[in-house]
Amino acid sequence: MRCQIGVIGNGAVGKATALGFAQAGYQVVLLAPNQVSAQTRSMANDWDARVFALNHTAKNLLTKLKVWDAMDLQRIAPIEAMHVFDADGAALSMDAYSAHQNELAWIVEDQNLNQALDAALRFAQNIEVVVGKAEKMSAVFDELTLDNGTTLQAELWVGADGAQSWVRSQAQIGLDYRSYGQRGVVANFSCAKPHHGIAHQWFVGEDGIIALLPLPDQQVSLVWSAPNALADTLLSESVDQLAQRLAHYSDAVLGQLTPLSPFRAQAFPLNFIAPHAIVGPRLALVGDAAHVVHPLAGHGMNLGFGDVVALLKIVTEREQWRSCADARVLARYARERKEDVLMMQLATDGLARLFASSFTPVQMARKLGMSLVDKLPFLKKQFMQQAMGK
Repeated sequence: MRCQIGVIGNGAVGKATALGFAQAGYQVVLLAPNQVSAQTRSMANDWDARVFALNHTAKNLLTKLKVWDAMDLQRIAPIEAMHVFDADGAALSMDAYSAHQNELAWIVEDQNLNQALDAALRFAQNIEVVVGKAEKMSAVFDELTLDNGTTLQAELWVGADGAQSWVRSQAQIGLDYRSYGQRGVVANFSCAKPHHGIAHQWFVGEDGIIALLPLPDQQVSLVWSAPNALADTLLSESVDQLAQRLAHYSDAVLGQLTPLSPFRAQAFPLNFIAPHAIVGPRLALVGDAAHVVHPLAGHGMNLGFGDVVALLKIVTEREQWRSCADARVLARYARERKEDVLMMQLATDGLARLFASSFTPVQMARKLGMSLVDKLPFLKKQFMQQAMGK
């Protein structure tokens, strides 16, 4: 089977990549380990524990792909402000009004997003979804063999197969890897007080970082970046006990928290991954295959959608006589993404280290820095513009 664009990986970023190229008129193959479901699951009862804070770049892309309005908009909550607290009492507040926007970001459930993407794929032209597992890539990256013997040929391969990317390893791209020694513990709660569209975040020293993100109505989604030992404890306890632990931080702003169905916490490991390159011969990496950052800023998915926007622009606007896998074209994509990705890597990694430190001079500098940013509108606006993807 031949195509112009072969996308390996069927997470949200991979699906968006396939849809974007198909809508631009390219023949696309999306390699998926599992068949895209013909029917959507009901989301009426449970709230998905995994949520994303999607910024304006992500929303604009999904709108262009006709995916945003296909989601259940009643299950999407806008973030209109952020309140950040340090363990030493410093505070920082940001709001959309100051940035001349109605929203800073939107909280979207993983299932809501993927169901809309799957529906778009089923009706899209120029896309062939192939179910199977990649087994062997040719030396010159022009032919992929699946475990069932099927061969796929593509002019350009897009690796969207996640943090443990098989495609990246086949291209022999090295990487810098470091575990944060933490896991992201997630669960959902109703709150006694209205959250008013405010995302709350507490840096709590050796206990990690707690974020309570707004869901529709008086409900919030927890992301607790907890050290592994604490994460084990949190997962062993009931969600009622988890709510009691959170009360010290949340009671004043959100009131009592009550667990929501499915009444259990989940967790995922937190790592830093920086590949030494995001392109190779006939290959471009996107999403977690290209970078993995700490979730304290909620920008992992946004970086991935930013990759998609950049790759689509670079490839579709190339000179007509160049192929979409031309080395110069791929180099442009790498340059286009370098600054944004590096800034987010430095910011999230630096903040994770900074707020984990118990060294007194560092704590004093941290408190001073937060107070300074909170009092300087120009600096605060720069932070907000970066967060919104502007």
